[in-house]
Amino acid sequence: MKFTTNDGVQLAFDDQGTGTPVVILTGIGGSRVIWENQVEHLLAQGYRVINVDARNQGASAHTFKGRRITRHAMDLAELLDHLNVQDVILLGNSMGAATIFAYVSLFGTAKVQAVIDVDQSPKMVADADWSFGFKNLTWEQFPTLLREPLGKATVSRISDATFAKVQAVNAQYPYDAELNYPLLVDHAAQDWRDVLLQLKVPLLIVAGEESPYFNPKFATVCANLAPHGTAKVVAHAGHIVMAEQPTAFNQVLDDFLGKL
Repeated sequence: MKFTTNDGVQLAFDDQGTGTPVVILTGIGGSRVIWENQVEHLLAQGYRVINVDARNQGASAHTFKGRRITRHAMDLAELLDHLNVQDVILLGNSMGAATIFAYVSLFGTAKVQAVIDVDQSPKMVADADWSFGFKNLTWEQFPTLLREPLGKATVSRISDATFAKVQAVNAQYPYDAELNYPLLVDHAAQDWRDVLLQLKVPLLIVAGEESPYFNPKFATVCANLAPHGTAKVVAHAGHIVMAEQPTAFNQVLDDFLGKL
């Protein structure tokens, strides 16, 4: 399916199933096919699954417009309005989770039932009062360190079927890291801890035990910031937890969703 934002950018998304809507947002440089195991699982559990490619990613339009996290939040808000959905569960990996934090910051939680953050620290830059930044990123290295390759995100093998789908999307819609670099810089500069402190809905933070990007201890620290926070660390998983350990991740999902 396609949806056009108010600044004229066409976004690709899938909308399947009925029941409580789960909106899925992927990390920077990724496409929505990485979530295929969760889509199948959630549909089998009776959820409606709305899986979105962000602008400049996957099958969505590649553009110079809106390369900032607040515009991504606006894209999410417009899509929710377009689909006329309420009581959504927002599920995001990496920058997808940051998009959710930006959305809550701008629009609140009137339409949101719960938030799930998959391996994304609310603050990417480490400093004197925050040790859970992205790799070795500090203000002294910002943003020059982001020009370097981010490095491998996974530590465990993704299934051949999922990997083949990811490769097919990458071949058809090549990701342009240079075009999207301003978004990476804007994303990395943010601090969403105030959003967590005021979050009125249940929050689940899932960290990869061996994430190459974030110390997994951030999950518990951040869950403790939120009034209704829960943290889980998935063993033998890197940054792309849901694709590296889909069975374990789906069980974590089930446990959390079952308590809503």
